[in-house]
Amino acid sequence: MLKTLILFVVVLLLISLGASLVFLLIDQGKADSKRTVYALGARVTFAVILILLVAYGLYTGELGNSVPWQQ
Repeated sequence: MLKTLILFVVVLLLISLGASLVFLLIDQGKADSKRTVYALGARVTFAVILILLVAYGLYTGELGNSVPWQQ
């Protein structure tokens, strides 16, 4: 469940990044347009949520690292 939620937040991050790029290119020269700022603000929010989800997963043990050279 947690891994699915993390993947969903990563997809939202990428969509927000793409939307802010599109808004940046469309709104060039318009001083009163704040769509790019809002999209980048959403991206920061999704990044914070992602960090919290990963920290929660590591704290609870649901996420971890497994490398082949450690037994």
